[in-house]
Amino acid sequence: MADALSSLSLRDVESRNRIAVSPMCQYSCEPDGLATEWHRVHLGSRAVGGAGIVMTEATAVSPEGRITPHDLGIWSDEHAAALEPITEFVREQGGVPAIQLAHAGHKASKERPWEGHVPIQPGGTGPSGASGWEVLSPSPDAYPPFNGDRPAMRKATQDDIEGVIDAYRAAAERSLEAGFEIAEVHAAHGYLLHEFLSPVTNRREDDYGGSFENRTRLVREVVTAVRDVWPDEKPLFVRISGTDWLDGRDSWDIEGSVRLADELADRGVDLIDVSSGGLHPEQSVPAGPNFQVPLAERVREGADVAVGAVGGVTEPEQADALVRNDRADLVLVGREFLRDPYFGLRATGELERDPEAVAEQWPVQYRRAVQR
Repeated sequence: MADALSSLSLRDVESRNRIAVSPMCQYSCEPDGLATEWHRVHLGSRAVGGAGIVMTEATAVSPEGRITPHDLGIWSDEHAAALEPITEFVREQGGVPAIQLAHAGHKASKERPWEGHVPIQPGGTGPSGASGWEVLSPSPDAYPPFNGDRPAMRKATQDDIEGVIDAYRAAAERSLEAGFEIAEVHAAHGYLLHEFLSPVTNRREDDYGGSFENRTRLVREVVTAVRDVWPDEKPLFVRISGTDWLDGRDSWDIEGSVRLADELADRGVDLIDVSSGGLHPEQSVPAGPNFQVPLAERVREGADVAVGAVGGVTEPEQADALVRNDRADLVLVGREFLRDPYFGLRATGELERDPEAVAEQWPVQYRRAVQR
């Protein structure tokens, strides 16, 4: 029986346990999008802290794909070079370096949360002095503005769509050069790929709108492009929103998520990372411990693919139960890793019965703190 401390093998990559650092935006770059010492310490500390997989925040595949001007990027060789020392350090600490590839779509060009998260118009500047830009949307007229405002946006043309696909492909190639072992395509939380998936925000009448097949086309094409350049021996993840949490209206739901997951598995996706929401201000999210786990279970039951669960996981026993009870193959921990960078080691200490085995998991520099 697998548990949270069991290794997880996907293709030729093995994680030392089934606890992963969930992607969490840090908004800590200069407007050039290059990784900084903050990212090296932030991600490196979680590898030292015992996480099996350490995933970057949403990393923009193009400058226009950033949520804020301070997001991490991977749209040039310089970006890959800035990330390489981080992947090397994570690997040296026993973790698997992973990257989430993202395009923010019509949720782009905003200031950082602690600066109000207000839209920055093209040619304008926000409180931090950073400039804004025009953003892409599948259907600009369908976008419900959060907080009563929105950035300037335009409907994505066929050329724009092809550019997005090419940007994901190039970002995956650079991620490989930077030393990442896992790539994840971000298709959740109201960002561009999710915007195309949901009929709430996609009102197009071309090959990318209308039917399920058309609305999921861009995700399939992005996944195919990434898988084409991502080596066969390395895993590919996709993060989805299992539901829009918009009951009673035509929206993206768990039935569509299960169907999409099965199709993505056929295209070489190894794990579906099941989150939810983020698309619409009227969403009704039942937050609490394990609140998204039932969505992950539905995907795991209905699609032939490994599944990651995320949301409200704060205790080692909780993560362990998710794996032991076959509710998920991987547990992605977010805010608890912010509160406790050593959550992975704490889980080992609480779940492992052999004190010597616990001590061996700690860096030798820290081992005196846990040896008896």
